[in-house]
Order: sequence, then structure tokens, then C-alpha cells
Amino acid sequence: MPTKDTRPAWLKTVQPFAVGGLAGCVATSCVQPIDMVKVRIQLAGESGGSKNPIVVAKDIISKNGFRYLYKGLDAGIVRQLTYTTARLGIFRVTSNALQTPGEKTLPLYKKAFAGLFAGAAGALVGNPADLALIRMQADATLPVAERRNYTGVFDAMAKTVKEDGVLGLWRGAAPTVVRAMALNLGMLASYDQAKESLEASWGKGYAATFAASAISGFFAVTFSLPFDFIKTRVQKQRPDPKTGELPYKNMVHAAGKVLKSEGPLAFYAGYPTYYVRIAPHAMITLLSLDAINGLVTKAYTKNV
Repeated sequence: MPTKDTRPAWLKTVQPFAVGGLAGCVATSCVQPIDMVKVRIQLAGESGGSKNPIVVAKDIISKNGFRYLYKGLDAGIVRQLTYTTARLGIFRVTSNALQTPGEKTLPLYKKAFAGLFAGAAGALVGNPADLALIRMQADATLPVAERRNYTGVFDAMAKTVKEDGVLGLWRGAAPTVVRAMALNLGMLASYDQAKESLEASWGKGYAATFAASAISGFFAVTFSLPFDFIKTRVQKQRPDPKTGELPYKNMVHAAGKVLKSEGPLAFYAGYPTYYVRIAPHAMITLLSLDAINGLVTKAYTKNV
């Protein structure tokens, strides 16, 4: 029986952004403890701490309690409401705009462009919340006298503005943008491509959606981890107490120093933990995205 989409024009415009942000919040709430462990591992090269995720998790729990694994969750949620809302919404809008009337499916190169563009735009919007999240998670690794003792995401932002000015909220924006472009390229372009291929063989359903999200998670992790590593180092840095100089001038300088002092494999430090953090996050986000979109479509579809 023929059906008709009765969604109002405003909902069609808002839906990719609102559903994307909501799906990101669901995923972040699930994986926040893993993200905390991942950040600690990435900072271990500076502090000399363990890079074993189990040891790091036990250390956090023994010193601060289990709830500390959710430190920065408010910043994570704010980040999803800005960064993920923007990047997923912009990706879908851009993809639709790039599709010509004669194209049944979008070519991979157009999906790649949409992913890169949406990742960059979303990262710029979400950088303040991302910086606050990193600083809140890293605060306990500092000597007691140097800790900022943030009470929440907005306190972290306010203290950043007080210490570094408004533009300080965009410290580390360059690696954040590059990281987001790499992650979006790996996550969204590969997801759409894999889902189309799998649905052609398996038919539409959760099996194809789940498998496509798993493939997407692998590419998102592998493409983005080196940039995520540099982003963490740049956003966490503090001026030297004696000279007032920052350890890293920019992302290229940071990459060079890490390469020289810690070796090339340092950029993939914590790969298993990052995989467990990003791949499930990508999968939960994409599965939630499809499920919520399905509910909205069903609610506004009628038989004609």
C-alpha cells in the first residue's frame, strides 16, 4: 500500500540535527568510563603512569571511587549537544544536497567530502565543551597545588576564559578539527557505504545495520586515534611555572616532540581502550540514529 510522509517542513530541517545529538548523548552515557581511562592512558607518557587499561581503571576507582569514572559526563553531554548535533546534522544535509536527481545512491567520494566538511564544522562548534571535558578528566593527574578542582563543565569553561581569554576555549581546535574530520570520514562515509552494500546482499534490517556500524567503528578508530592523541596533549597542557611557556606551540610541534621523545607507536597508545571507547560509541550512535529516525518516520507516515 502506498504511503505518504506527512512530516512538516520544519521537522524535516531539524530532525537530522536533533536526532543526531540525542543519539550521541545515548552513546556517551554508555561509554563515559572508558573515555576517562582512555584520556589517562594518553597522558601516561608525560606522567610515567601505567598504560594498562585495567590497571588505570583500578587506580582511578581505588583513589576516587567508581563514580569518578563518570567525571566530566556533563561536559560529554554538552559536547554531544553541540559537536555531534552539528556534525551528524550537517553530514546528512550536505549528503542530500550533493545528491543529483539521477543518483540512486551517493558516490563514496561525495560521502567522504560530506564527512570531512561536517566533521570540521562540528568540531569548531563543540571545541569548548571538548576542552572542558579533557581538562576535567586530567585534573586529578596534576599535583594537588596545580589542580583547578572544576565543579562542572561550565565552571571549567569559566576558569578557562579567566586564565586564557575567550579564545582559550578553542585551544587545540586545529587537532580537534583534524581529528573530527578523520573520525567522520571513517565513521559516516564507511557506514553509509557498508550499509548500502550489506542491504543489497542481506536485505534491510538490524543485521545489516549492526554489521555496518561495526565496520564503521573500526575505520573511525583507526583514522582518528593519532589526531585524538595530539588533541589530548594540546588541550591538557599548562604553562611552565618557571618560564610561562606552553610545552607545545601547535599540533605539528606537539607531534614532533612526541615522535622524538616517545616514538611513532605513541600515537596509537591505548588503541584497544580507544577502540572499546570509539567503536561502541559509533555503533550505539548509529544504531540509535536509525532507531529514532525510524520512530519519527513511522509517526509521520500514513497510508494513501
